Amino acid sequence: MFDIGKKTVHVVKYRILWMCLSALLLLPGIGAMIYSTITYPTHTPVKVGIDYTGGTILQYGTSDNVSTKQIAKTREALEKIGVDNPYIQVLRENAVTKADNGINSIVSIRTHFIKEGSDLSRNITDIMKDNYKNSSLLQFTSVGATLGKELLNKSMIALGLAIIAMIAYISFRFKLEYAIAAILGLVHDILFVIGVFSLLGIFCNVQIDNLFMTAILTILGFSINDTIVTFDRIRENLRYYSKKMSFGEIVDASVNQTIARSINTSLTTFLTLLALYLFGGSTTKDFVFAIMLGVVVGTYSSIFFCSMLVDFWEEKKANKKAKEQPQEA
Repeated sequence: MFDIGKKTVHVVKYRILWMCLSALLLLPGIGAMIYSTITYPTHTPVKVGIDYTGGTILQYGTSDNVSTKQIAKTREALEKIGVDNPYIQVLRENAVTKADNGINSIVSIRTHFIKEGSDLSRNITDIMKDNYKNSSLLQFTSVGATLGKELLNKSMIALGLAIIAMIAYISFRFKLEYAIAAILGLVHDILFVIGVFSLLGIFCNVQIDNLFMTAILTILGFSINDTIVTFDRIRENLRYYSKKMSFGEIVDASVNQTIARSINTSLTTFLTLLALYLFGGSTTKDFVFAIMLGVVVGTYSSIFFCSMLVDFWEEKKANKKAKEQPQEA
């Protein structure tokens, strides 16, 4: 049995503090998103990469077994000649024997639109020849903006369907009020992550790609899981303590019963992601960083934001019921 006197976290008592903290987390990012929407040619709240705007893909074959250091060196060289945010990856390594034209690796470079045979494309080829043995251009293709727009639309549809499914599940499992609180918590988390990347786009020229949308969907799943655990404990405690404690006290008790589990789970996930961020490839850094942000803010929102909303609505319902009782008498 939970001893209410041993509370370490007071969600209800400091409700205004949590509201102010959430506002502090979200407002800078929202401001950045508004600024980005107005100033960017794409009118998007974040700076989008060629996955959504279109661009050029150049593939080079080399006899080298390409290393991470070589990729980093190539990226620096390309940025110096005016190739903004080149996305470089090894598509095939050690899959082709030297008998097949001596190619051990294929290096793919994705960037903004470049005309084939232009000075910039020739400069890129020169850099590849300087940095890789027996380097040669295998393929030069362009991705149109129409395809990029289609990818963005499909990403938004996937996000919308995921949210609708979550609303239906939580409404069935708990109440509609709980579902609304959980979805607002997800909106809180998504706005924070997108806001951070909007700021990074303005100040650090960070662009998002399809992996970013994958990260957003991952954050949704992680955050809603944590929220459901807290809501489930609130529901269980209501069965046993509804006549002995107020709803606010039950919320506090439930949060304190689940907070250790939530923090421990999030911490182990965060440490794993941190290792991947520090020692993984540069092409996945933004993806991993987005999930790291989502894990942190998702843990906060599940404990403080969503629980606070549920308590607020239940308090409002109780006050309304109390006002109506004297009239009925």
